Amino acid sequence: MGPAERAAWLRAEIERHNRLYYVLDQPEISDSSWDALFRELVELEAAHPDLRSPDSPTARVGAPPREGFPSHRHLAPMLSLDNAFGEAELRAFDERIVRGLGRGGPIAYYAELKFDGLSISLTYEDGILVRATTRGDGETGEVVTENARTVRDIPLKLLEPLPGTVEVRGEILLFKSVFEALNAERTARGEQVFANPRNASAGAMRQLDSRITASRRLNFCAYGLGAGPRLAETQGETMKALARLGFAIRSEGQVLDGGDALVAWAEKIERRRAELPFGIDGIVFKVDRFEDQDQLGSTARGPRWAIAYKFPAEQAFTRLLHISTHVGRTGVVTPVAELEPVFVGGVTVSRATLHNYEDLRRKDVREGDIVVVQRAGDVIPEVIGPVLEKREGSLMPPVEPTVCPECGTPLQRQEGMVALKCPNRACPAQVSAKLIHFASRSAMDIEGLGEKQIVRLLELGYLTDLPSIYRLRARREDLVQLDRMGEQSVENLLAAIEVSKSRPLNRLLFGLGIRFVGDRTAGDLAREFRTLEGFRRAHYDALLAVPDIGPRTASEIESWLEDEENQSLIDQLLDAGVAPVEAEAPSGDLFAGKTIVFTGKLEHITREGAEAMVIKWGGKAAGSVSKATSLVVAGPGAGSKLAKAESLGIEVIDEATFLAMLPDGEAESLR
Repeated sequence: MGPAERAAWLRAEIERHNRLYYVLDQPEISDSSWDALFRELVELEAAHPDLRSPDSPTARVGAPPREGFPSHRHLAPMLSLDNAFGEAELRAFDERIVRGLGRGGPIAYYAELKFDGLSISLTYEDGILVRATTRGDGETGEVVTENARTVRDIPLKLLEPLPGTVEVRGEILLFKSVFEALNAERTARGEQVFANPRNASAGAMRQLDSRITASRRLNFCAYGLGAGPRLAETQGETMKALARLGFAIRSEGQVLDGGDALVAWAEKIERRRAELPFGIDGIVFKVDRFEDQDQLGSTARGPRWAIAYKFPAEQAFTRLLHISTHVGRTGVVTPVAELEPVFVGGVTVSRATLHNYEDLRRKDVREGDIVVVQRAGDVIPEVIGPVLEKREGSLMPPVEPTVCPECGTPLQRQEGMVALKCPNRACPAQVSAKLIHFASRSAMDIEGLGEKQIVRLLELGYLTDLPSIYRLRARREDLVQLDRMGEQSVENLLAAIEVSKSRPLNRLLFGLGIRFVGDRTAGDLAREFRTLEGFRRAHYDALLAVPDIGPRTASEIESWLEDEENQSLIDQLLDAGVAPVEAEAPSGDLFAGKTIVFTGKLEHITREGAEAMVIKWGGKAAGSVSKATSLVVAGPGAGSKLAKAESLGIEVIDEATFLAMLPDGEAESLR
């Protein structure tokens, strides 16, 4: 996978996990796994500036508030923190602070625990709690005041007079003992248990019924201030002031001098981590004096004067019960470890990846071994290796399969590749995965045709391939007879299938599952070729001419198009009535041949609307500045992109000038 394809995959995966974590309270991976994905994307974009895009997670913080609660704009943004991993990065942070302040001697820092809960902002007016807001996207969050009132250690009235408005920032927590008791109660009632304390506390604060929130027995720990008057000259003294006002403050917080003290304190807390009554995933170090914080300032993403020191991914020991095989959508066969359930990285896991059989041989992992499991950069946990001193008897090394476990077809290994592959496109596992991808929300968005339903219809023989989705109407009476279906459910499903026939072309191209074609590349292809017929006639040179498509992706797409079975697939979809909406032709040539980059804050229009306008009038909207950039539109807060544009001599204009360039009426449509 090339840099462009990897970056596109990382952006999509990070945004998916952002939504699962912040909006749905259904995380699939640990924070350490998310951190690994995010850091990889940051490093990839730094190495390849042309890959940066306005929709990249590196350009934003968090996720938007979900529907169901009123939203509120924070009086002061709840910025994210940069991360440090290991002693070297922690010392590098201290060195940056020393250089930034331009004075000798050790710098005073305030060190505090990085709670593993839900960040929240409490607004007090004249000492009375008037509003509680979740972090949301850092600028705007969800108003959860009634739920916050049920948390016993959130003061409804401050213990000391405090005139005016002040925002108190802190974390909603579920203590370990409460979490265990809560899950025991749910188990006794036959209810699904919570995956981890953070998920349970976040879900509790987003309950529409505040009585449910009260039943969760939550706690709150303050860690600082947002908008409002300063209560002291330093962070350490501010925490003491918050304690006097009635807020719970952890005793572990303390002032430290210099980098050596930071490293020593981090090592001490990491050793004590398991003893704490609640979960933490690291430590936060802040420059103690507010005067120094003001001098250091902030970037667009977060303050320069603070850093989150993240602990290494947690590891655990458990027994490897069985090595199974998984067949993916493209036919790649991978080994998967079936484990005795173990709590690691904040969740209970029973399966972990073994990557490929070459890696399996290198690690010498065997069924029956006690293995080390870690939640690191993979979507599911990984097996690091066996604990050889605990190997019992003569366990046999795993045997690499020679035939597909799903269909019995002999497996192949492409030259230069380590992965085994099943070449049978009719393999049930591949067909199932392709159908699930095709019907997913990001592709054809067929509501009611989820994974469980697809597997069920495959077993019945009602689904056999992608075109068979559009033949389900002929089986209406059979569908109605199925358990948990019924007339209305079947009608809803068939209606959703009918609607999917006219999805935009880019959604269909993504749904076809062509290797290296993610949703962004599918959009580029749709804009370039406009129609399905235009795309299916594309050749290598035409594909290579599409912006952001490199030789490897162009070659993969050409090979897919040259395959007779794939061309037959397109014909069958067309015969079934699939008629994707053509990508609109440019309305004019105002920006023809121009690549435009937006940077900084747009005050009167959205970034998405502005980029859509560039495309509408024949141009290309890019996320990073390069020699190919024609124009940069810079707003307040523009940073490195503006500096690079100026160094390259690229024309820079402001938002008002850009709007004035648009044809009559277009600027108003963006406001």
